[in-house]
Amino acid sequence: MGETLNHPLIQRLIDEYAYPAVGLEEHDEFVADPAVNVLFFAGEPKKFGETVDVAVVLPEIVSAFDGQLRPAVVTREAEKELQKKYGFREWPSLVFVREGGYLGVISRIRNWQEYLDEINEIMRSEPRRPPGFKIPVVTA
Repeated sequence: MGETLNHPLIQRLIDEYAYPAVGLEEHDEFVADPAVNVLFFAGEPKKFGETVDVAVVLPEIVSAFDGQLRPAVVTREAEKELQKKYGFREWPSLVFVREGGYLGVISRIRNWQEYLDEINEIMRSEPRRPPGFKIPVVTA
């Protein structure tokens, strides 16, 4: 299932809240679920200070949506590969997926009302292709 996620507050999501640790092997099956799946991309807590804040807030978000969100923690070894798939640039990020289709992403820590508003909007959206990385095109 992947390596230890190296910070007690991230590991707590798995140990105490029973969020699955999702690696490359588990990813496709996990996101195929018809629920709104939330993938927590923690990144390196020492590099991205907001990671710990999101780790603390995530259970509160899940609770506020009363069973409508299905959270998981992306394993460290799968983060970079799955980041390419979902095309986000900032860490930490919560990526929302339903039935394998991308719904949206919320990066970094937000205030509570922003989480509620953005997640409600994401939950109403139709699955679409992830944005991917934009590479500037230079013409000669």
